[in-house]
Amino acid sequence: MANVTKQASTRFSIVKRSKGQSAVEKASYISRSVLVNEFDGQTYRPKYHEDLVHSEITLPPNAPKEYADRATLWNSVELSEKGQKS
Repeated sequence: MANVTKQASTRFSIVKRSKGQSAVEKASYISRSVLVNEFDGQTYRPKYHEDLVHSEITLPPNAPKEYADRATLWNSVELSEKGQKS
């Protein structure tokens, strides 16, 4: 029987609004899902072609259940950050 090695990777990056970046855009790219940014109405369609094996959102027990939805979670992050000064 052949020895099979499985590899996994985790990706994260710091999103900087001062550089025109968006948390919703990054989430769309990493998860390979179409997301709409509620702040500016832009729709992000990732052009990533590598196979995605698994994607999930893990919430702490006290987090609102609606944040299990990727669009709700990242739009909430984006909208809460827009009000703060950098």
